[in-house]
Amino acid sequence: MKKSLFALAIAVALPLSAQAADKPLSYTYVEGNYQNYDHGVDGIGLRGSYEFGTSGVYGLGSYGWLGSDDETLDDDEIKAHELGLGYHHQVAPRTELLGEVAYRSAKTDNFRADGARVSGGVRTAFSDRFEGLAKVNYYDASDYSGDVTGTVGGQYKFNPMWGATAEAEFGNGDKLWMLGVRASF
Repeated sequence: MKKSLFALAIAVALPLSAQAADKPLSYTYVEGNYQNYDHGVDGIGLRGSYEFGTSGVYGLGSYGWLGSDDETLDDDEIKAHELGLGYHHQVAPRTELLGEVAYRSAKTDNFRADGARVSGGVRTAFSDRFEGLAKVNYYDASDYSGDVTGTVGGQYKFNPMWGATAEAEFGNGDKLWMLGVRASF
């Protein structure tokens, strides 16, 4: 029974990994990551994206389980999520411009912040194995207004499906970095 399920999983994954090989930049993926924010906040997260056909439109989402040693948060567990839409447009064979808009929320037992993110940037495949990302983000939320940050990141692809990711976001004196493992389809 286990061998049959394993064989079925491989049979399903093979066509998906072949699709990923045909396209240097995939907007359909699932990623698990470690996140580290300023002020002693860190934890694990999941994020993903799904491209709707060949329209250039994709949905995106993330969920993070974070903890803090900051006394102002009373060692609360922080749950953060984001849900949004993006659009990408090819400007060269391996380079695309992208724009995103998303709803964001973070909450603890004693605090909640809701808001929005708007981002624009560029993503490029430098080779079959390495791609890079740079974007500018604008945040507006219940407890802060008009924050602008920059994001830089990259992915090293072990094969067409699996890759390791690294990303850093900085602005207004705050920093975030993430390390993850991504499955692209």
